[in-house]
Amino acid sequence: MLGELPVWFVRSLAVVLGLIWGSFLNVVIYRLPREMSVAHPPSSCPACGAWIRPYHNIPVVSWLVLRGRARCCGARISPRYPLVELIGAAVGLATLEVVRRTLPPETPVLRAAAVFVADFGLSLALVAAAFIDAEYMFLPDSITLGGTLVGLATATLRGGRLGESLLGAAAGYVGVWLFFIVLYGKLRGRPGMGLGDAKLTMLAGAWFGAAGAAFVLCAAALQGSVCALVIYLLVGKIEEPAAVREDRAELRRAAEAGDTEAAEILAEDPLGEDPPTTGLGLARFPFGPFLALGCLEMLLAKEWIASVYRGWIGGS
Repeated sequence: MLGELPVWFVRSLAVVLGLIWGSFLNVVIYRLPREMSVAHPPSSCPACGAWIRPYHNIPVVSWLVLRGRARCCGARISPRYPLVELIGAAVGLATLEVVRRTLPPETPVLRAAAVFVADFGLSLALVAAAFIDAEYMFLPDSITLGGTLVGLATATLRGGRLGESLLGAAAGYVGVWLFFIVLYGKLRGRPGMGLGDAKLTMLAGAWFGAAGAAFVLCAAALQGSVCALVIYLLVGKIEEPAAVREDRAELRRAAEAGDTEAAEILAEDPLGEDPPTTGLGLARFPFGPFLALGCLEMLLAKEWIASVYRGWIGGS
């Protein structure tokens, strides 16, 4: 039974799993946008391509021991790597605490483990999506669509209903697609959100239902707006991620050289055009990280969010 497991043991296990899978997330974040396999070849140095030995790839510890440098060539290793690993450990522990709090102590260990694996997998996928979108303004279908399918498949395991999960997924996708892509695009001449954002909101609906998807969207909009305002006040403008500008410049060079495929991408992709520079200087702003944050908040604090909502409705 879940209640019979030593608390120190399951917490330690969750942290260790979080560190290990956080290390794998770094591979996902680096390789998915480059359309590389996340399984092969083994971890290698991004600078020189040398294979990284297992004892040089211990989460967090290796980065500290090597002082942020690659052992093979001395290239600088981004602090993002230990940061993602620590986030993995944090979400692992947080997910475990949610499972322990929401499931009865008499829950069979195998069922509790299955719920933990599902929720922990979602947490890791959201972290990867946030970092990828922040750098490339791109949300991989393998995360958004794959996460939606897992949400539907585990609906009953997590105490929900498949019908509610299906309705939530449909509402999440259609709501964003209709209002922020179709209608907003017609009014402003460009979409307010991308299809990746619609798919990530669909994922939220599959996991948390239509009301949960609405919360995720509202929370993302509020937190994204606050973040954008803070950046604007501190920096004076908001620029696209450097990787997006570099990709657009590379596509333009290829199109000018006669590459018809590059020209088609520039014509069809909203990111193919330079961002507007009027108003507050708001360039295109990655929204995926805030949708991912809203999903994590819903996953880890759903009961508290529901109680606050009921308090507002009840006037208390």
